[in-house]
Amino acid sequence: RMIVFESVIGAPGARVRSWRAISEGSRFPPRDPPGILPLQQNRSSGMKYRQLGRNGPRVSAVGLGCSGMSADYGVPDDVESVATVHRAIELGVNLFDTSDAYAAGKNEQLLARALEGRRDGLIIATKFGNIRGPSGERGGTNGRPEYVPVACEASLRRLKIDVIDLYYVHRIDPEVPIEDTVGAMARLVEQGKVRYIGLCEAGPDTIRRAHAVHPLAAVQMEYSLWTRDAEEQILPLLRELGIALVAYSPLGRGFLTGA
Repeated sequence: RMIVFESVIGAPGARVRSWRAISEGSRFPPRDPPGILPLQQNRSSGMKYRQLGRNGPRVSAVGLGCSGMSADYGVPDDVESVATVHRAIELGVNLFDTSDAYAAGKNEQLLARALEGRRDGLIIATKFGNIRGPSGERGGTNGRPEYVPVACEASLRRLKIDVIDLYYVHRIDPEVPIEDTVGAMARLVEQGKVRYIGLCEAGPDTIRRAHAVHPLAAVQMEYSLWTRDAEEQILPLLRELGIALVAYSPLGRGFLTGA
């Protein structure tokens, strides 16, 4: 069975909790920096919660990344995937992560079915700008400001919701100033269609420039015991700005589990 849970590092600088990828009692990073908010725990499920960024929502320390349910990792099994989402909710998970790029929007539709009648208290994160064809063909990036609201409306329809809790730029468009893309995202926040915004796979300069336009709640990138590039420049910057790191593939895409 593939574990697709994601870890969340609350800003400024909380510990990684990667679903037992780290042995009991270990701490990573070794110490919490000054000013860290304490984790809150759900006594019934044992799940811990933290604030996402300086002003973001309260989220479970472990979220559920849904990409592998529809693409990239073997043959999709919708029945098993829906059951996994329901079990995650039972365990106290409230952060669910998808994208319009995952199986050309089919993953958003799957998540909508799984969360039908269960939306209250959940944080839904999705992404745009990583263009894929109907069969998964890669089509480059699109961060043009006129495209941002079009992508948002399409995701809202597929997810069957009125507002996206956390909306990411999935990949940065090198042809469009990040200020233009984030400016369009900020307008979605003003219109009530998005609550918080974030970036994926962005460099330090891009993060700083984007945050100056509109506060970022989170930056998502790969981070685990064997993918630690974020520690050099990204983590110090996120702590400075009060942005959370959402770490995808915290178990090394399953390799670190020994499965």
